[in-house]
Amino acid sequence: MARWLPRSADLTRFCQKLNRVKTLEDDMMETSFNRCLSTIDLTLLGIGGMVGSGLYVLTGTVAKEIAGPAVIVSFIIAGFASLLAALCYAEFGARVPKTGSAYMFTYVSVGEIWAFLIGWNVLLEYMIGGAAVARAWSGYLDSIFNHKIKNFTETHVGTWQVPFLAHYPDFLAAAILLVATAFISFGAKVSSWLNHVFSAISMGVILFILIMGFVLAQPKNWSAQEGGFAPYGLSGIMAGTATCFYAFVGFDVIAASSEEARNPQRAVPRAIAFSLGLATGAYILVSVVLTLMVPWHTLDPDSALADAFYRRGYAWAGFLVAAGSICAMNTVLLSNLFSLPRIVYAMAEDGLFFQVFSRVHPRTQVPVVGIVVFGLLMALLALVFDLEALVQFLSIGTLLAYTFVAASIIVLRFQQQKVDAPAPAADGRPSPQPHEDPSTGELKEYESFSDKLQLVDRDKSKEHREPGQLKAAFEPYLEFLSDFYPGEVVTVAVVTLMVSTICLCSILVFGNTHLHLPTWSYSLLLVLFSLGFLLSLLLIWAHEQQRGTQTFQIPLVPLSPALSIVLNIYLMLKLSYMTWLRFAVWLLLGLLVYFGYGIWHSKENLREPRPQRVSARYVVFPSGSLEERVQAVQPSSQPAAGLPDTDTDDCKR
Repeated sequence: MARWLPRSADLTRFCQKLNRVKTLEDDMMETSFNRCLSTIDLTLLGIGGMVGSGLYVLTGTVAKEIAGPAVIVSFIIAGFASLLAALCYAEFGARVPKTGSAYMFTYVSVGEIWAFLIGWNVLLEYMIGGAAVARAWSGYLDSIFNHKIKNFTETHVGTWQVPFLAHYPDFLAAAILLVATAFISFGAKVSSWLNHVFSAISMGVILFILIMGFVLAQPKNWSAQEGGFAPYGLSGIMAGTATCFYAFVGFDVIAASSEEARNPQRAVPRAIAFSLGLATGAYILVSVVLTLMVPWHTLDPDSALADAFYRRGYAWAGFLVAAGSICAMNTVLLSNLFSLPRIVYAMAEDGLFFQVFSRVHPRTQVPVVGIVVFGLLMALLALVFDLEALVQFLSIGTLLAYTFVAASIIVLRFQQQKVDAPAPAADGRPSPQPHEDPSTGELKEYESFSDKLQLVDRDKSKEHREPGQLKAAFEPYLEFLSDFYPGEVVTVAVVTLMVSTICLCSILVFGNTHLHLPTWSYSLLLVLFSLGFLLSLLLIWAHEQQRGTQTFQIPLVPLSPALSIVLNIYLMLKLSYMTWLRFAVWLLLGLLVYFGYGIWHSKENLREPRPQRVSARYVVFPSGSLEERVQAVQPSSQPAAGLPDTDTDDCKR
């Protein structure tokens, strides 16, 4: 029985395979893509991904049903919360200008299996998101023509009464996805130009809404007679914040496009900051004019802006609003179709997904196979599936990606720069490490034990320490941590921080409702898990981090990423149990793909050195005792006592 159990060495090697990180090339600017996107191109891509139909629908829904006019405050808080995640993406996009977004960022810092699962979830997120937007686009256009398209389809094609399938096939939604797929396959420059056109129209309509809205504004709509500014109180504002947070999902298209940016070190952080700032301003200002034009409690959640203009006597403005909404949805479609094939390409290029998706068209310089295949799959989803039940799945995939990117920022910031291992000497022993002699400024090899002791003493006395090492000020109090390899304690502290955050948020979300904890235990658990979170944060902060890099760095590390982790996990736990169940099923499918294909074809697996056969030599003496032959410490002219001469190769009896 015991012989069938895996050995501890095998288990260790297997865990190392799962957590191996991606080796980056020396020249990260080298790519098979076309680096043609400027800061303006990336900014408009980000705006197109964020300012979609949510601007025309979400503002009215949150204002009427959740927060009232205080939806403005909800968007301000949600914008700040999104900024924490966006800054993490900005740092990674500048430091690692490779396509893949959250997948790539997790792979270079946390580990392979985690990166694959992030990429696997983002893949489904983009597919469902694109199909859902296409159906919304189709429904919005159909409503302008009094649902003639829907009635024609139901009459001549028929309807279905099958679970998980749509009531009728939406040919218009599938058609718009196929047309968008064709444009995306022409290359990044064509996609960017098309996005410019739709974004310009959308921003022009938003500008019209703001000007006309402020002209028609009536401050009395915020008065106490209409319910006041915050009729649902602080709880309504925070509930609105959770909903408004998803309006800013989409800036990751900028990070996914970093391999096609001309100067990603500067363009990616700027584009993320500009696009998020403009999107936040648009959401806030539109919420202001919407709640000032008409009383918030009379808004139509499905078409709040068009209905508000109609009730103020400007019915013609409804057509402009409809045009702006359709253009905004077009930019979201382009954003999804632009990002998805590039993430699949990154996974296939690393060997974790099927190799066919890593092919880049030589003329258009885009992953045309991924664009066509996933464009067709997205069109099929929009054609026949009921996506309303799956839309919540978008949230969990996005929040999980945000969480891992924030954790990756902490891990990477406290890691030492990876350098090539020294080549072994001729006798198999590692060659001595060279160090700079401060007296001469030249490299000196330290051979003797006393030399190495002097080196250690001098290194401890230096003020400058490597990333991941304990700060000098904390060494007298945390001296027992000095024995760990640089970065090890930080990695353990990050894991502890995430576990503490999960427990803390679970108590906050389920403590009074599902667990029915008494007050004393509820308070005690909150204090304990809060202490675990704070102690982990302090332990990370007590170590040195990388400084002086040439690219953008998020400020206040580890506090900023830690706050992003708390917010993301809290919002994930607020999702329904059915969302978690579907998420678990999708993860299991992903694990089957990874262990069936990815782990064996990973390029990092090919880079790993193959284990070499090690033979031991033994000398058997007449007395029958067995003694292993070891390498002599003394020079070869002085053989070790009790052993035969080292030149002898054969065993002697």
